[in-house]
Amino acid sequence: MDTVLFNFHDLILMMTALQCLFFAVLLVATNTQKMPSTYFLAAFLLAHAFIPLHEMMLWGAEFKLTVREHAPQLYFWGGFAYYLDGALLYFCVKSLLFRDFHFKRLDALHLVPLLLFALFMWLSFYRLPGLERLALINSEAFVYGGPYVVAELLSKVLRVAYALACLWLIVSYKKRLQSTHSNIGKVDTNWVTTLVVGFLMVMLVEVVLAVAKIVNLYNSYDLSVFSNIGLTGYYTVFILVNLLAFTGIRYFASFEKVRQREAPKKPLDDHFLNPEVAEQIDERMRRDKPFLQPDITLDHLAEELQVPARDLSMLINRHFGINFYEFINRYRIEEAQQRLLSPENKDKTITDIYLDVGFNSKSVFNTFFKKMVGVTPSQFRREGEL
Repeated sequence: MDTVLFNFHDLILMMTALQCLFFAVLLVATNTQKMPSTYFLAAFLLAHAFIPLHEMMLWGAEFKLTVREHAPQLYFWGGFAYYLDGALLYFCVKSLLFRDFHFKRLDALHLVPLLLFALFMWLSFYRLPGLERLALINSEAFVYGGPYVVAELLSKVLRVAYALACLWLIVSYKKRLQSTHSNIGKVDTNWVTTLVVGFLMVMLVEVVLAVAKIVNLYNSYDLSVFSNIGLTGYYTVFILVNLLAFTGIRYFASFEKVRQREAPKKPLDDHFLNPEVAEQIDERMRRDKPFLQPDITLDHLAEELQVPARDLSMLINRHFGINFYEFINRYRIEEAQQRLLSPENKDKTITDIYLDVGFNSKSVFNTFFKKMVGVTPSQFRREGEL
């Protein structure tokens, strides 16, 4: 009973693994809407549960000795998760942001690194006799050997690439959102960006550690500093897993998705190439004022105008030279100017007016107003009263 199986660092790793497993089961059980992003998040957490166990088997103070004695056949199996969690996080973010997400045959290429790693492990480790494998484990000659260290570096670089791809998806989503929505301020992407950046920072640290191991092959030095950095990464992942599961349950179901791509391309109706059509739409916008609807989208406006959404988007881009977001808010600013100067609205505050014309964010209203008019709304109102 005096045997010490875990130290405090190992305990954090074990808690991270257990939390990942618990949250993965919870997400699947509560995914009543059958959302792909939630399933991908659960799969990401499940894969991520094997990583701390893998680290404990390799570097745990007492845990690794216990595994070597009782279950050496489990060694290195957790390392396969390094080739899965990055791709799963990428698909989680992609399916969360874009409603037209679906698997394609080319997506199977994401399994290539995993298959190559499996082939490498078979040729260099698993095909060896049991006693020889055990000797490599006990001497740690394999984990500090050149081939495995290089494979480890490649897996860490791959994860960084996936995290960067996630950030690119978020940037693309924001641009696409401006083409279809008039109020993008209500869509909060800070939480998903923060989580991706957090994992990216941890993954970058792991790349640095992997590089240090390679350098150590040719020039041995004290790795204690890097060990402390690695421990910091363990604690950071523990925090990120909690945040990821919490936000997944809280935000995923209500997140505003967009189409990643336009509808299948087809020749634009020549009718919409006529400048007179743009003038007619402009006239209807000023007369019917559909822009006063706070959450109007491209699809809703196209339905009101009785035109195809794709053709309306092309017309806005071609004739007005702006995206849908700017198109709608331009009319809102013009309406706000009129109301700010109208005697009927003299008792209304600027907040009342920007809400009445369709804005739901003061900062967005002030930014657009200053950009279009050249002065702030309060300055405009004061000058109009003179």
